[in-house]
Amino acid sequence: MSVLLQVSDPHFGTEQPQVVEALVTLARLQRPDLLVLSGDITQRARPAQFQAARAFMDRLGAPFLAIPGNHDLPLFDVWTRLRRPYARHSAAFGAELEPFYSSPDLMVACVNTTRAWQHKNGEVSAQQIDRVARLLANATPAQLRVVVVHQPVAVTRTEDAPNLLRGHAGALQRWAEAGADLVMGGHIHLPFVLALQGLARPLWAVQAGTAVSSRVRAGLPNSVNLLRWGADSAPGSCQIEQWDFSTGEGAFVRAMVSAVRPDRS
Repeated sequence: MSVLLQVSDPHFGTEQPQVVEALVTLARLQRPDLLVLSGDITQRARPAQFQAARAFMDRLGAPFLAIPGNHDLPLFDVWTRLRRPYARHSAAFGAELEPFYSSPDLMVACVNTTRAWQHKNGEVSAQQIDRVARLLANATPAQLRVVVVHQPVAVTRTEDAPNLLRGHAGALQRWAEAGADLVMGGHIHLPFVLALQGLARPLWAVQAGTAVSSRVRAGLPNSVNLLRWGADSAPGSCQIEQWDFSTGEGAFVRAMVSAVRPDRS
C-alpha cells in the first residue's frame, strides 16, 4: 500500500509553530511514501519564506512534489514577477515547475496553473491538458492516477466560483477520458471530496485546507489529506482521510474518511 500526504496552502510567513510541529509528528507517525505540496507555499514569495518552507518539507521525511500557487509569485517586486516569476520558488524547490512521479501504486502529474500576469486566478492551457493526458494514458491498472493543480476544478459554495481554474471543464473531460482518478487542489482553504459529474468515467476533486497557516477559513481548522491506495488497503478502493488540527489535543486528528472506487473496467 502507498500513502500520499497532501499539504496545501501553508503560506509560510503566517505559519503557526504549534501546527507545524504537529504536522511533522503526523508525518513521522504515518510515514507517507510521497508528499504533495499543492501551492501557496509562501505568503509573499520572500526568499526567507521559501527557505523556511523547504526546511519544513525536508523534516517530513519523504520525497515530495511541489507546485507554485499565486502567492508564490512576487507581488510587489514587479520586475521579478514579470521577468523571473519563479526564480525564488526554483531556488528552494528546483527548476521543475510541473514535477511527475510514478511508482507501482501511484502516478502523480503536477500542473503549474499560475500565470505571472494574473494576481489570483489560475488557468490551464491546451498544451498542459495534452501533456497530462499523454502521461495518464501510460498508467497501469495498479496505479492510482492523480493530477495536482493549485486552483480548484470544482467548488461546493457559490462564493468560491470565481476561484475556479480557468479551462477546468475541458481539462476534466480530457483527463477523465485519459484515465485520471483524482484531481487535487487547494487555494480556497476548504477541504472536501467531490464526485464530478458528466464525465466519461468516475473522477473526484480532492481539495485540501490550509496546512499550517493562521489564514484559516472562518470556523475551519488547519487540515491536510492522507490518501491510502494499494494491495494492503480495501481492494479497488482509495481511502481519502481528512486530518484536522485539534487545538485541545495539540495534534492532527482524523476527522473524516471518504472511500472512492476508481474505475478499472
